[in-house]
Amino acid sequence: MSLPPFAVATAALFLTACGSQVPGRSSGEATPPACDATPTPAATISATPGGSSEPETDQVTITDAGGRAGGCAVFQVTNHHDTPFRYTITFRFRPASGAAPVNTTRVLSSVEPHATVADTVDMLAGPSDVAGRTQVEVVTVRGVPTAEAPAPAGSCPPSGVRVYADGGDAAMGLRVVNLHLVNCGPDTYHIEGYPRLSVLDDSHQSVGEVLILHDGSSVAASTGADGPPQPLALKPGEEAYAGLVWRNTVLSGTPVNAPYVRVWAKPGAAPVTVTPELDLGTTGKLAVGPWKRAEPR
Repeated sequence: MSLPPFAVATAALFLTACGSQVPGRSSGEATPPACDATPTPAATISATPGGSSEPETDQVTITDAGGRAGGCAVFQVTNHHDTPFRYTITFRFRPASGAAPVNTTRVLSSVEPHATVADTVDMLAGPSDVAGRTQVEVVTVRGVPTAEAPAPAGSCPPSGVRVYADGGDAAMGLRVVNLHLVNCGPDTYHIEGYPRLSVLDDSHQSVGEVLILHDGSSVAASTGADGPPQPLALKPGEEAYAGLVWRNTVLSGTPVNAPYVRVWAKPGAAPVTVTPELDLGTTGKLAVGPWKRAEPR
């Protein structure tokens, strides 16, 4: 699925090699993790003229690209919220050799409120043919409350229901992302109708100007997110899905880009915050289909 462009950190850091990744620490004070690799004296840091060598991009700061970190790129994440947050950070490596840039993602499962956590990003997760210095940039930072983060595959939250969003599909400006619901608990899970949604911006504030419509056909036909809702009784291990449908058409007005959607599977269910990266253009519309039973895998 094609996604809207996002701001890339303006300052660049350079490194020669990286060691193994070390899990982040949820503490009030960050401590740079140790690295397995031998420090590389030639590793240098380069900042944009007039800028800082430690720019913050959406709560993330790259603080070291070699030196004291033993050849690793060290970054810090600061949680400015009042609840624990899970952060997903995408870095981009630009090889000095001119090879194509490669993105890699790091996840910090839980950073405590108002805490700063230090972690490393593994150079080896980027280009394997790098010679000399390599530029590393922060591309995107996405954070959701830890209590509302989608459970990882293979795990089951206390609710007994795992809700997450897939990578979606896009064609000619039409976007379709499916919400998935997996009954991973021991009991039958009953569901009917449409998931309840709240569209959130980068600051996790509700985007009130978005009209949420029932049935995907209100935006486009033949997306699979249409039809009347039916009551479902999901046995343990069974799944359901509901489609999100929108267009990124831009006419007059200010385009709306909202990375997060808060989802309630049914009334009384615990919310889950997913990151479908909504680029709604100036349409102001997001359609959601009814829950449908998924075919057994």
